[in-house]
Amino acid sequence: MRIVETELLVVGGGVAGAYAALTARSYGADVVLACKTPLTGGSTRWAQGGIAAPLAVGDEDAHALDTLKAGRGLCEPETVQAFVRDARSHVETLRDLGVTFSAHVTLEGGHSRARIRHTGDSTGHSISLALAGALGAARGPALGVLEGAFVRNLRVSGGAVVGADLLTPDGPVQVRAGAVLLATGGFGRLYPVTTAPPEGTGDGLGLAWQAGAALRDLEFVQFHPTAVVRGGEAFLVTEAARGEGGRLLNARGERFMERYDPAHELAPRDVVARAIAAEIAATGRVNLDLRHLGAAFVRSRFPTVTASLAPLGLDLGADLIPVQPAVHYTMGGVQTDVQGRTGVPGLYAAGEVASSGLHGANRLASNSLSEGLVFGARAARAALAVLKPVPARTEALLAPLVDPACLPALRALVAGAAGLRRDGTALRAALDAWAWPTTGTESRESLEAGHLALIGERVLRAALAREESRGGHHRTDFPGEAAGAVHSVQSRLLGETVVRVPVGAAAPAVLGSSA
Repeated sequence: MRIVETELLVVGGGVAGAYAALTARSYGADVVLACKTPLTGGSTRWAQGGIAAPLAVGDEDAHALDTLKAGRGLCEPETVQAFVRDARSHVETLRDLGVTFSAHVTLEGGHSRARIRHTGDSTGHSISLALAGALGAARGPALGVLEGAFVRNLRVSGGAVVGADLLTPDGPVQVRAGAVLLATGGFGRLYPVTTAPPEGTGDGLGLAWQAGAALRDLEFVQFHPTAVVRGGEAFLVTEAARGEGGRLLNARGERFMERYDPAHELAPRDVVARAIAAEIAATGRVNLDLRHLGAAFVRSRFPTVTASLAPLGLDLGADLIPVQPAVHYTMGGVQTDVQGRTGVPGLYAAGEVASSGLHGANRLASNSLSEGLVFGARAARAALAVLKPVPARTEALLAPLVDPACLPALRALVAGAAGLRRDGTALRAALDAWAWPTTGTESRESLEAGHLALIGERVLRAALAREESRGGHHRTDFPGEAAGAVHSVQSRLLGETVVRVPVGAAAPAVLGSSA
């Protein structure tokens, strides 16, 4: 096995990981960035709508309030304040890296004013290319980039994470590092119908779990309201389409959102997703209508969506577009503080893999790309502040290997019990049936299946324990929002227990440290 030594190992090449690596390198650190796809893979490139940040200092309070309202009481106020203070300057850094934002800012659901910067409907792709270009220019002895590298396990010594073992196209590699920063994205591929990329298998959550970190609020899964689903694949239609004036119509041609929320089509995503599901159940279909905006405007404003729908025989500017909710983002993740610390020495997390306290029970539209910038940079700086020499003897934390052939059944079980609507009977039945065949063959596929099996059980347990409806979690047997907002926290060190922790009192060191 080839051995590589570095100060910081960053796992994941999306917006959080790439920006963290660039930040660490700007401080003179030696960095290795490992990602299991090419640098322009992952979720970042699929982000259509844009990137949210305060327009000016005077907009910080309004952006914070919008974020807190969308999060339904589960956002950590300190995290939200750090985010709105930092976001604008990091977005400006993207301009310096070559991202050409439109002069036109747009409005999306849950925002009280237009503040979404974009490059048409391919903002994530533009950001991904710019970050990949900056990493390419910085490559050298002090910045190594390993593409197609899959982390099979973390390595620890004395309770601290000190590196990882990787499967790479050139053979196995052991990275010895002063710290490891996970930026591996979410676990959208736990569900059968999702806009998440194929690599969204929750690897970082599984790795952190093995190290003793806590996982928080896994029951909060965001369903994007407007996806076109064909043959099991979900094609996203950006929320900006509604921000520009798109209307939702049921099968009777009625514009129905006024019955569900005063903000109509621009209500937060959890509200719109459940409204669409209800109207599909009642009338058989929901359509997104942009025809009144003019075909020329629609095609020029949303060229990426237009191109993705054309092979399906749909013209975004001229047709009614049949839409339905699809899993899009996972709010829960590895519990961190505002600096990306997990409570396990040497282990940090940022981006969708992390539960930083920014999103609470429902992510505000377009906060995800800017979240990756803000907390990728913060986690990198925090890691560099406490680097220690790597000891000679380390231990590998091996994860269970699950037969990937079971994944269709596993995904169907999760979707049936922990979908847009949930109830205790279905959740208990799913947990009773939760048993999946292991395999002795180690591969990326069996490791990913092992992560999904682990995370799926944790999602079901968190959803069963939360006897209320809040944000992205809706219990038909507990339709109201409970008094007092609490996080649900799980850790390998706690066995099967789901701990309820009040907002503002959930420091990672409380439950997540194995030191």
